[in-house]
Amino acid sequence: MTYWGGWRCFLVSLSLLVIFVHLFSVIELQHESLVKDPQKKVNKKFDHLVLGPAAGQGLPNRLQCQGLKALNKTHLPKSSNASRVGDRIVFVTVFTVYNTQLDSRVSTNVVTVGNASYTKAERSMAILNVFVNFIQLTMPRSKVIILSDPASDFSLHRDGVTMYPIQGEYSRDKLMLQRIKSYITFLETRLKDLAENPGNTTHYIFTDSDVAVVDDLEPLFHSFPNFHLALTFRNNKEQPLNSGFIAVRGTSDAILRAKNYLQEVLNIYRSKYMKASRMLGDQLALAWTIKSQPGFDLKRFTKGQAFQEEIGRTLVLFLPCATYNWTPPEGAGQFHGMPLDVKVVHFKGSRKRLMLESWNYFNSSSDISDMLCLILMSGRTKYDF
Repeated sequence: MTYWGGWRCFLVSLSLLVIFVHLFSVIELQHESLVKDPQKKVNKKFDHLVLGPAAGQGLPNRLQCQGLKALNKTHLPKSSNASRVGDRIVFVTVFTVYNTQLDSRVSTNVVTVGNASYTKAERSMAILNVFVNFIQLTMPRSKVIILSDPASDFSLHRDGVTMYPIQGEYSRDKLMLQRIKSYITFLETRLKDLAENPGNTTHYIFTDSDVAVVDDLEPLFHSFPNFHLALTFRNNKEQPLNSGFIAVRGTSDAILRAKNYLQEVLNIYRSKYMKASRMLGDQLALAWTIKSQPGFDLKRFTKGQAFQEEIGRTLVLFLPCATYNWTPPEGAGQFHGMPLDVKVVHFKGSRKRLMLESWNYFNSSSDISDMLCLILMSGRTKYDF
């Protein structure tokens, strides 16, 4: 017994020695690799903007920049929009905060943008404020409605902004699902209001709160006078539709059809894509409603031109992301630059620092076109939030 026990101890010790040598070798190889090629730290995030060449230089119908100066300015100044008379447009977004202590200061969780420092909850509020700022700049007659959890501990005291609590499940894992539910509930209340006050036409644009409206969107409802609901598309086979921008015409018929369409999206979401409930489930469900439509030509998503199609009983207007939902530094149109007619910039993911930086730059330059050059030149960089 002592003989075999000794052999077992020897074999165990030998195995541990081999494992240690292997781990030491791997660590040494990684260290040498980083010393030889420090650029391999691909996941490094920057706490400042990193500017590079502007994509799309020399291409027609694209923003041309010389440094941070736009050479072809196409966006109208604020004053040109102020006197416009037409139907009212209301922007609707879903927003909540998860850290209820907005005044807390945790040194490891504070970021600085310009002259301001933010905790995680504070920077979410800063982004929401900038979202409102851009709307009030480019469409001063428009109002903003924020749909949120009644228990959410935040407030936004701004002229033209209304808080609208809707009961639901606003956890991170269910937020995309709740967003569709909140849209449906909101549209149901609008139908009741119209039944009591007919003739009061207000169009609705549902967006994420990390978008910047950089041009007037009112012409959308005049240029395309028949659609019930509008979605934005990109040339992406699996996820051709982005849910960050949805427009609904303000008539009773359009609101009803849009509500029914979103209800169908919600049903598909629940039955097919709950595993993607944290992200992308709503976009996969939207895509399913289109792909399951008999005779729908998916090739139209590659052409970048607006078109209309009846889906079920809803007349859906498909708008190119390149104009109505452009995303830096990747997404529709990025590698060919920024379209001159861009109207909405979507600061997804870690690009939210760029959203705050862009507003700060606009305050110093007072020129939207120059600000768009800053966005275009900010490069394919990972920022800190």
